[in-house]
Amino acid sequence: MALKSQPRVRVPAQAKAGEVIEIKTLISHEMESGQRKDAAGKTVPRDIINTFQAAFNGKPFFTAEWFTSISANPYQSFFFKAKESGEFTFTWKDDAGAEQKATAKLTVA
Repeated sequence: MALKSQPRVRVPAQAKAGEVIEIKTLISHEMESGQRKDAAGKTVPRDIINTFQAAFNGKPFFTAEWFTSISANPYQSFFFKAKESGEFTFTWKDDAGAEQKATAKLTVA
């Protein structure tokens, strides 16, 4: 099952060998904490994105575990030292088992 939203990822298309680049990601998700009640007074079940992972050429290099205090539409930025050309894969997983993936290519000159 996939998450319903389309993630947004910003990765430079090119970098020099050894250059540190910033990667920015954003995904739309309501991030229901499980502490709110609906109109009938019943607790709305928790439904958050709980794991984010970034991999380069199939090797994970960044993982974040998110908890109920994370905001809706979570934004994550981090840095990566470019050594070779390849492809990033970004994966978000939520409490319901749904996941969303995005990819981006990097050329190292």
